[in-house]
Amino acid sequence: MDEVFKAINDPSRRLLLDTLFEKDGQTLGELTEQLPEMTRYGVMNHLRVLEDAKLITTLRQGRSKLHYLNPVPIRLIHDRWINKYAELRVGAIADIKSRVEGGGQRMGAPDHIYKAYINGSQAEVWDAITNPDKTVQYFYGTRIDAELEPGGKMNYLYGHNGEVASTGNIISIDPPNKLEFTFQAMWDEQMVAEGPAREVWALVEVNGMVELTIELYDAPAGSKTYDDFTNGFPYIVSGLKSLVETGTPLPAPY
Repeated sequence: MDEVFKAINDPSRRLLLDTLFEKDGQTLGELTEQLPEMTRYGVMNHLRVLEDAKLITTLRQGRSKLHYLNPVPIRLIHDRWINKYAELRVGAIADIKSRVEGGGQRMGAPDHIYKAYINGSQAEVWDAITNPDKTVQYFYGTRIDAELEPGGKMNYLYGHNGEVASTGNIISIDPPNKLEFTFQAMWDEQMVAEGPAREVWALVEVNGMVELTIELYDAPAGSKTYDDFTNGFPYIVSGLKSLVETGTPLPAPY
């Protein structure tokens, strides 16, 4: 966690994170505009520090390099020092502070990217993603109900009553490397009206760990789907990581 604290200790780097929070998938040129007093090379150095700390992730799109916020490391800090009983108090205090200080098919780039490093094997992470007895422990209490083949169903059912939380279909699958599927949330009428999003979960072994990358498509910034996904994924990914590494899920956030 030392790299994370070092990265967010600089106000320019915090501004870059804030900028990506407002609009994900920006180029170096767009981010440089947020720091007009700094050279392009200086901004590149700041982005390198953020990437080394896993606070951002990047994707090549033609000649451009797009930068995405990766909030998982910050979520892990949150989970380490803020227990479920203190969370409501901390959230209320943070909200007051914010109000006082602030005044109130795989084409194109993904709408959002998450990346995490998990100390386990690809087989273990894949099992945690596709095993209903595992997903119920970190995926907001839902059990995956899937036919693991192209065109197969890809649903999540609430563990306590079996009701459908989301529906979808598998677009492509390459165990234990990649799973691409549509995801239609059923818990919110506005999200149903917006239509299904598309997710790509990719697993790669890196230095004895698994690099998990989740790409979100068809959920433009500002949509209810985008907001729910970007707020919910840090808990899901952190819970998955905890389950694989320790055998113990995180406390439920509700």
